[in-house]
Amino acid sequence: MARVTVEDCIDKVENRFDLVLLASHRARMVSAGQDITVDRDNDKNPVVALREIAEQTIEANDLKEELIHSLQKYTEVDEPEAEVRAGLVGQRQPVQRGDLLAQGNPDVAGMRQPGPGLAGEHVPGEPGADPVGQPGPGVRFQ
Repeated sequence: MARVTVEDCIDKVENRFDLVLLASHRARMVSAGQDITVDRDNDKNPVVALREIAEQTIEANDLKEELIHSLQKYTEVDEPEAEVRAGLVGQRQPVQRGDLLAQGNPDVAGMRQPGPGLAGEHVPGEPGADPVGQPGPGVRFQ
């Protein structure tokens, strides 16, 4: 093959953009020292990569997977099955306020349920709070 053109490769890869991505990735792999699968014929790495794609000496889908893997910053980790996750020791479970009260926890017994007027929120018509939401002199927190 004297000259590689896009038309030689486009039937092996879905579109031109993917072809450029795959060929450039393969050219970088060749530059890093990976063995080539066609004769070099005094060609540069991008041309060698295009010739490999055109002659199908490398699988385009495998090259695409390698490209995706090289661009990922975080690899996927399979989550454990539900039965395994439930049996893990020391895993935190959400605790409801009612559960703590039922256990007789003294720290929770005196707490108020969150509602309007707490944390300095302005409730219309409530005395003691100014309009910008700051507690006035008559507001007390428990």
